[in-house]
Amino acid sequence: MIIIPAIDIIEGKCVRLTQGDYARKKIYNEHPLEVAKQFEDAGVTHLHVVDLDGAKASRIINYKVLEKIATNTGLKVDFGGGLKSDEDIRIAFESGASQVTGGTVAVKNPDLFLGWLKKYGSERIILGSDVKDGKVAVSGWQEKSELELMPFLTDYIEKGVRYTICTDVSKDGLLQGSALPLYREIRSQFPGLKLVASGGITSMEELEELHKIGCYGAIIGKAIYEGYLNMADLKSSVQLWSA
Repeated sequence: MIIIPAIDIIEGKCVRLTQGDYARKKIYNEHPLEVAKQFEDAGVTHLHVVDLDGAKASRIINYKVLEKIATNTGLKVDFGGGLKSDEDIRIAFESGASQVTGGTVAVKNPDLFLGWLKKYGSERIILGSDVKDGKVAVSGWQEKSELELMPFLTDYIEKGVRYTICTDVSKDGLLQGSALPLYREIRSQFPGLKLVASGGITSMEELEELHKIGCYGAIIGKAIYEGYLNMADLKSSVQLWSA
């Protein structure tokens, strides 16, 4: 299981939201590259970067931050937030993203998303399958679609998707644990899917449980910034569970 710290960006700064609420924003560092280097020093190999400004504006905005991180570290960055056009995804990859995550676009413009899957391949395109009350959440979690999660995953797996990042919005940023029953259900129904768990992960014990479930990766955000997991924990978790 790959350990994947998260850096969320608003106005070029490293922030975290609570349950996707932009009004509940906390700035942790004005220089995301510094944070990325700290993660790399802890032995981390992968990084999850979300352009929250882009998610709100429906277009890529903070690609310069991505470029700085990709240029000045050896981290493999998956980038998401506001990617809604061929131009957006081109900019993301040219700015150094190893993979990109598309969530809203997969719901609202599936033909475009499938075009990306065909052009760039299933190893570079991650399906964002964030969920709120059992329905797929979109537009930076500001909207809830009418799509049920499991049929949504089934449809895209049949069309070639191999990776998904799944966040239970109700868990995100609360530091009260993640959606373990949901991840067990996904792993049971789709054993071949590379599932990345995200949202609410708070402890080493929980990381161990996600590893036992068979998750491909685990994204950790607020737990690091708030000190529930420190850099020594991060280094230990990388040594224990990273591929």
